[in-house]
Amino acid sequence: MSLKIIPLGGLGEIGLNMMVFEYGKTLFVVDAGLMFPEDYMLGIDYVIPDMDYLKQNPLKVSGIILTHAHEDHIGALSYLLKEINAPVFGTPFTLGIVRHKLEEKKLLSSAALHEIFPGEKLKLGAFEIEFIRVGHSVVDGVGLAINTPIGLIVHTGDFKISYSSIDGMLTDVNRFALCGEEGVLALLSDSTNVEKEGYTISDKEISDTLARIMEGKKGRIIIALFASNITRIQHIVNIAREREKKIVISGRSIEVSVNIAKKLGYLNVPEGMEIGIDQIGDFSDDEIIMVTTGSQGEPMSALARMASGTHKQIKVKQEDTVILSSKFIPGNEKAIANIINRLYKRGADVIYEKISKIHVSGHAFREELKLMINLTKPKYFIPIHGEYRHLILHARLAEQVGILHENVILAENGQIIKFDESGGRIEENVTTGRVLVDGKGIGDVGRSVLKERRLLSEHGLVVVNLAFDEETGIVVYGPEIVSRGFVFETETGHLVEDAQCVILEIIEEIGPDVPGRVDKIRAKMQAELRKYFFFTIGRRPVILPFIIEV
Repeated sequence: MSLKIIPLGGLGEIGLNMMVFEYGKTLFVVDAGLMFPEDYMLGIDYVIPDMDYLKQNPLKVSGIILTHAHEDHIGALSYLLKEINAPVFGTPFTLGIVRHKLEEKKLLSSAALHEIFPGEKLKLGAFEIEFIRVGHSVVDGVGLAINTPIGLIVHTGDFKISYSSIDGMLTDVNRFALCGEEGVLALLSDSTNVEKEGYTISDKEISDTLARIMEGKKGRIIIALFASNITRIQHIVNIAREREKKIVISGRSIEVSVNIAKKLGYLNVPEGMEIGIDQIGDFSDDEIIMVTTGSQGEPMSALARMASGTHKQIKVKQEDTVILSSKFIPGNEKAIANIINRLYKRGADVIYEKISKIHVSGHAFREELKLMINLTKPKYFIPIHGEYRHLILHARLAEQVGILHENVILAENGQIIKFDESGGRIEENVTTGRVLVDGKGIGDVGRSVLKERRLLSEHGLVVVNLAFDEETGIVVYGPEIVSRGFVFETETGHLVEDAQCVILEIIEEIGPDVPGRVDKIRAKMQAELRKYFFFTIGRRPVILPFIIEV
């Protein structure tokens, strides 16, 4: 019997992390993440992995293990639980965020959530999984040591190796080293930052930088960051306490994370320090530090509303300092730049990663990735979590530190990685891919719909209304042409008139005695109008003919 490792998402892309471990009649899932839509996915809310393989094997699924609370690892859980009734295992903070999400979707009452802690072991069929503490940009992250009948598999989760942390949640290098002593068959390691040389900078260095920036400021300090970055928020609270300032938490997602972290003891805010946003006017500007959302330029975030002047309670003004304490996620640069420009126009001073070291990554740099390989000493190496170039570079890095070329398994989503007595290799494929979520619709939007949306956004819409007498086939109404996002009839009326002539020529060509006349007129009308508009003004609007017989 063989061990199967099947990535359903997260290999060759950032996000959609979901991996299956299967042996005999038992399988379990590691993470269920989403991805935010790319630019061409117009109108799409989220992207989730194709879960067909799990739907085909529902009785085999013995559990879902979550490594940490980021959206690219837990965001698709609610969609998975609608299909698969399986227990969910996660650390307290991870499950705190999950409970909130499931409650919003009215799924909490039916979900079986089980807290796990680093150092504990979980038995699922032929598997015994041990949870290992890892440091990341969110508290309560874990990696996995998975004992299987074939050998020990180590899954790092998202991690970095640091030797100082305000929350004490450091990657447990000793436990990973013990795994290496026991003998690791395969290491699955986070590849996100393989392009970065050296080591990640420490959280303390970021804290010191933030403290220096805040020193002597006369206005309010507004800090935007990822809602889940509880460690950074604790740094800010500590700075505020030292300077006897007040803390304001603003933004729905960050308020949820903060409340969960405080309840679990992961965030300590001294009594009387935190005030509501409606109390800001009771204090001088230099007493206020606000922690908020919007570091990625999200259009409805608190920071975006401040920048545009539409925030009901906060009006950015001269001497305010705005700090974007997060990296620019690729694809968000333009939205972030727009917010920065607007904040400058309102008189604020803006500090961001390109001009100051105010963010530390939660993903290991090259030297830390080397260290993880040397600690675990795996026979096989499988790079995970990253775009294809990251996987390639991580594979090369593994070879540089001694992993045999033939023992580096470079897999893609859907490929089955098999281990048995003869070794490890890629065999077969399962159905996988991306499922688009648009409102309440899951998977009903495909490439053709996205293409139509792109055409509508770029070239507009032309609607043709036309009515025939059913008996004689004579036109009794129209052709009426209505355009949206295309041309203004008052300025380019000749276009509409000429298009009507094109339609009338088609009607004359396809006479009343032609079988299936309406369908043929409709098809030819679409084709000829596309040609006409492209020839005259170089555009390809979507043509919608509405033809009725009365």
